[in-house]
Amino acid sequence: MEGKKLEAAAAAAGMSERSARTWQNGPLPSATKGDRDWRTRPDPFAEVWDGEVVPLLERDEDGKLEAKTILGDLKRRHAGKFHDGQLRTLQRRVRDWRAAHGPQREVFFPQEHRPGAMGAFDFTDCRELGVTIAGEPFSHLLFHFVLAFSGWHFVKLAFGETFEALLSGLQSAFWALGGVPEVVRQDNLSAATHELEGGGRALTQRFQKVVDHYGFESSRIQPGKAHENGVAEKGHDLLKSALDQALILRGSRDFPAVDTYLAFVDETIEERFHRGREERIAVERAALRALPVTKLPEYSQFKVQVRKWSTISINKKTYSVPSRLIGHEVEARIFPDVVEVRYGGKLLETMPRIRGEKPHRIDYRHIAWSLARKPGAFRAYRYREELFPSLTFRRAYDAIRESRGDRADVEYVRILHLAASTMESTVEEALSVLLDAGKPFDFAAVKAIANPEVPTVPSVEIGRPDLSAYDRLLAVGGDA
Repeated sequence: MEGKKLEAAAAAAGMSERSARTWQNGPLPSATKGDRDWRTRPDPFAEVWDGEVVPLLERDEDGKLEAKTILGDLKRRHAGKFHDGQLRTLQRRVRDWRAAHGPQREVFFPQEHRPGAMGAFDFTDCRELGVTIAGEPFSHLLFHFVLAFSGWHFVKLAFGETFEALLSGLQSAFWALGGVPEVVRQDNLSAATHELEGGGRALTQRFQKVVDHYGFESSRIQPGKAHENGVAEKGHDLLKSALDQALILRGSRDFPAVDTYLAFVDETIEERFHRGREERIAVERAALRALPVTKLPEYSQFKVQVRKWSTISINKKTYSVPSRLIGHEVEARIFPDVVEVRYGGKLLETMPRIRGEKPHRIDYRHIAWSLARKPGAFRAYRYREELFPSLTFRRAYDAIRESRGDRADVEYVRILHLAASTMESTVEEALSVLLDAGKPFDFAAVKAIANPEVPTVPSVEIGRPDLSAYDRLLAVGGDA
């Protein structure tokens, strides 16, 4: 009401002229209020605060004791005097006491980062995103690299915190970026560090070679102090939050293939973290150190002897190999997600790398021929469960055992041999048909559907007729 008379302003505000004049010349009522130092209702914890609650808080040197726990203790010791509705009151009292008398709290210090000065990496578990591939849960990690100055993000799929996954992720990040930061910070990953006898951790020889090859300084946090790798830890939170929001907008967390999902992740990163920061990222790229001429090989190499069980042991994991290699020394190359077996410089076998705590991987195709000659070995075979390629094969074995008893081992081994010598998918389809029929079956029934014998038609050759006999008959007038 600027420019209006006091009477008009008072009328518009709904107050008397006297009140308007008082407010115009003096402080507003809100400015005259003093701090209230009295309670408007009785304190329900007054009788127990000094004698029971404060001693509990004083003993809690880390400040971890919760008001809810204290209230539960008071309810047990003073039956009927306290109730859950008083929790908020107790929480306020505990908060105020700790602000005045509680333990010192850890201070976090915001950092100023120079372009090209520091990058950080770690693995992050993405199971919480609930992603599925073709309807199946997709349990996976992402190797995650972040630049501190520009917030540039890079991720690569991983199935374990292995050295090979670390090396592949780190090299891919450097080459996608086009340079190397001065310092690379990490947690004390077992893939890059090892425990010293006298305590503490140091870089492994393998990771030290990575450091030397790329010429960066390796920085590590103190054990158990994850917040010291704040760039990576905060990056994890931002990344998974961005992915979760993008999945919500997408309307589905199911993807037809892994490549489709990874393309979605890359697109989300570009949209959320890189778009609008192009100039800052360019400044950081210009400050990075140059890349070396070549990458390091992204595999670990082992020379191993193939045992009589047609298996090799690598890093305490057991893999089967073709039985023709028994007794030979082979070269095994361990990549982030596959294992290559080479002999005489030639690649003979590529198989998925064992993930997690699983100790072995046996491919029935490697041993099916020997097992077919020794079917009695199936029952007590150490890795018998590996000889069921799918749930359908397991159900088939159980069904045959129910109808044929101990004979089931022989029948199933023959079915397994059939799958190895023809096509597993065809045999599995035949098993599904027979299981759905609900009738007893054996190897012969499976073979009749999956690989029926084609009857052979005898080859009959009819020679060209000799017509000269007819000419002779005509010459003599048709008499024989």
